[in-house]
This record gives sequence, C-alpha cells and structure tokens, in this order.
Amino acid sequence: MATGREVVTMVLRLRRRGGCRSGRNVYGLHLFHVSFHASGLSHLLHLAQRTEATRVRLTDLSPAELCLPHNATGEELRQVISGITVIKNKGKMPAQKIETGHNDTVHDVSMDYYGKRVATGSSDTTIKIIGVSNNSTSQHLATLTGHQGPVWQVAWAHPKFGSILASCSYDGRVIIWKEGNQNEWTQAHVFTEHKSSVNSIAWAPHELGLCLACGSSDGNISVFTARSDGGWDTTRIDQAHPLGVTSVSWAPSMAPGALVGSGILDPVQKLASGGCDNTVKVWKLYNGNWKMDCFPALQMHADWVRDVAWAPNLGLPKSTIASASQDGTVVIWTVAKEGDQWEGKVLKDFKTPVWRVSWSLTGNLLAVAAGDNNVTLWKEAVDGEWQQVTTVD
Repeated sequence: MATGREVVTMVLRLRRRGGCRSGRNVYGLHLFHVSFHASGLSHLLHLAQRTEATRVRLTDLSPAELCLPHNATGEELRQVISGITVIKNKGKMPAQKIETGHNDTVHDVSMDYYGKRVATGSSDTTIKIIGVSNNSTSQHLATLTGHQGPVWQVAWAHPKFGSILASCSYDGRVIIWKEGNQNEWTQAHVFTEHKSSVNSIAWAPHELGLCLACGSSDGNISVFTARSDGGWDTTRIDQAHPLGVTSVSWAPSMAPGALVGSGILDPVQKLASGGCDNTVKVWKLYNGNWKMDCFPALQMHADWVRDVAWAPNLGLPKSTIASASQDGTVVIWTVAKEGDQWEGKVLKDFKTPVWRVSWSLTGNLLAVAAGDNNVTLWKEAVDGEWQQVTTVD
C-alpha cells in the first residue's frame, strides 16, 4: 500500500442558543473532511473559533510528520489513521484572524467540502461567505439576507449537487441557498413548516440524495428531500422531543455489517436526535414513515442533550453515537448489531457544559468541544476504554 497524507479538517461551530453561556467558549466543532496527498502521512487540524463576537480565527495545528517508508505495512497505516500516533507535536502554529463583517455574535462557522470557503451565521440575521487561502488571506465573497432572526447554523451540501448551502434560524425558517454565477446566491427554497426556532440542520449522506433533516424547538423533526423536478418531499417526526429538539445527525449510509457480509447492501436511512427532554433517540425510515428504532429512548444525561453525532462505521457491524450534554458529560452509545439494545458509557464528566461532538471520517477519533474553551481529542483503545489523545487550547 502506498503512503499518503491524511488531512483532517476541524471546524469549531460557534452556537449560542437559549440557555448557552456567552463569552469566548468553544460552542462546537466539526471534523469535516479527509483527503489523501502524496509524501508522508500526517494529520493537519484546521481550527475555526470565535476570538471576539464577530471575529473568527483559523489555526493550523500540524503534528510531526510520520514519514512512513513506501513499504509501510497495513498495520502501521492502520495505527496512524486510527489516531494512535496522531498529535505528537502540540506547538502553536500561526493563526489567521478573519473579520467576518457581522454586526453581532457569530453562532456557527462551516467550511465547504474543499476547505476554500467559510460560511458564518450570526445574530445579525445574515450569513457571510468568506474565501480563505493557504497564505493567510481571506476575502468577503457574499452576504446572504433572508432570515428575520439569529442564524443558528449553516451547512454545505455535498458538491455533487452543486454549490448549495442550508441555514436555520430562530425565525423558524430553513432556507436553501444556491449559487448561480460565482458569488451570486439566491434563495432556492424556503421551508416554513416549523412554528418555533429551528436549532439544527444536517445534510444526509450524499448517497441518499439531496436530503436535509431539521430539528426544532416545536419538538418536531422534518426531513426535506429534493425531487428531480425541482420540488421537495417532506416527511416529519412529530413530537420527537416534546420539549424541543436541539440536534440531529444522520447514520452512515452503508448498512452495519455490510463490509463483513452480514449486512444489507441497500442504503440505510436512520437519524439520531437529541433534545431538551435529556434523551437521545434513534429513528428509521420504514415505508416512507419515520419510526423510533430504539426502545426505550437512550437516557443517561441529567440535562439537555446539546449535540449528537453518529460515527462512521465503514461497514462494520457495530454502530456508535456520541452525545454531549448541558450536564457536562459525553456518552458513547453502541449497539453490537441491528436489533440489539443500545448501551451507553460515559466518556468523561467535563464539569462544564459540552456543546458539540464530532467524529473523524474513519470513526476512530472523537473531538469534543466544552464550555471551558478547550477541544479534546479521544480514541478508543483495544480494551474498549476511551483515552484522551490531546487537548487543543
């Protein structure tokens, strides 16, 4: 097997919704892209975090090169990719500060698939598109207006569908933005199904088509799927969390066990959700209707579930979900095979609200953003215990 460079890009999502603390906390993060390049294998972390209310800082944390030989064994590569030897050098790298141009607090930062553009959402009701480059320069590309309340989250669709961005807001609306000519954005569709703040949006794996899940304070989850004629189909999970939905996350499209021959080959359509009822729930699409796929609901948190993240499984039988809570804990939920009961294990009590959790694309590295303004990286050891790899201050 030839060597390469694995580049993991991490974006810290900055959210401050009801009940969240203000200040310089890291409200969330996203390990969003892995790509391979020639010469040596290393991990490169790009961090985007708020340094002031309207400013974003991009920081490169570049651990030591591993410089594996061209005849590196599969086990050597596996150990590197699994995070066993990641983060040897925690030296500080130059930071790039980006003036977003927002007039109020930035709640979310999201990089596109190629890491060339940043989208930000703010309490000033606007979305900014900013171009970033390797030479520490940035350029304001566009300002998107259309929301009538704080923009909580923005999410880029897979580029196979074109240049598309989704946003959700306190105003209860979800807007799909589409780029026509370069840097010219229009509202392709506005969804007004929700009657309260829409707190979380997530694009489905691209194998499932252009499909967006949305969680709202009205307790409902909506799933919008684009049709070939340009319209959208809508399915709903009514009262998924009666006190309010805080987060949604899609399961991998590859069925559990598909890699080892024990799973089906058809794409899987499952969702995990977290809510103000302190629970995590799993949903599956059956014959066009969403049904709860875990009984009972997953309950180990003592306060609001702030985020859920379904781990990539690469076709292996085990499924894993991480949940972060206002109570300061992160719980790792696993199920050995389809139909079994989910089991939860507390990763750590951080003693401060945990805003966001995110997996690397291999599913072996978990990033946690907590209210102490630290990001910690975790990996699972061979004995099933979780170990902290590093802290990104």
